[in-house]
Amino acid sequence: MIQFKNISKIYHTGGNNYPVLNNISFGVEKGEYVLITGKSGSGKSTLLNILTGVDGASSGDVIVNDTNILHFNEAQLTKWRGENIGIIFQFFQLIPTLSVLENILLPMDLMNKIPKQERMKKAKELLATVGLSNHEEKMPSALSGGEQQRVAIARALANDVDLIIADEPTGNLDSKNAEMVFDILDKLKNIGKTIVMVTHERDVMKGATRKIVIKDGVIEEDYQLKGEDGR
Repeated sequence: MIQFKNISKIYHTGGNNYPVLNNISFGVEKGEYVLITGKSGSGKSTLLNILTGVDGASSGDVIVNDTNILHFNEAQLTKWRGENIGIIFQFFQLIPTLSVLENILLPMDLMNKIPKQERMKKAKELLATVGLSNHEEKMPSALSGGEQQRVAIARALANDVDLIIADEPTGNLDSKNAEMVFDILDKLKNIGKTIVMVTHERDVMKGATRKIVIKDGVIEEDYQLKGEDGR
């Protein structure tokens, strides 16, 4: 589903070069739940930004479903991103002036991928999936951090995407709420979603099938995980 081919990233600042990623290559199969870990500054978040089209690579290719996304212009990237991937952020990034339900409806309205007459029903079904059916009219500020992250997961699924990208999705949550998020992601994996998560957590997440460790811009480890707890 995803292929990183010889990806390098060098930032140029003040006449100096700062290499962040160095010739990284790996693939992700459909239905995998992949953890990308590493210390701060290792390059893991840059890798995720390249996959989502937020940042470009200095060299290499990123192939998603046989499409090289690094050849897209900004308008093409925006359309591709909205139609094909759901992104879960560490700080939720819900729109504070919209209700919970409106936050989930927004990506449907922007992309027009879901028929208009089906959007409200689908948004309510997604809220039920994350256990927040009785919160649909609330504003994000009225929710706890864990509840906001569950809304963000529902929003990421709004356009029936197969690929979920999670950037430190539990980094702003306590352990109880983090466990709830992991349970939801595990269920998504079990219904065939592909999940790529960047995390600083040392423990392996429930349901994860693979772990990639990045150090100083290169892959240090890449191995399969076994068992219900991902170990």
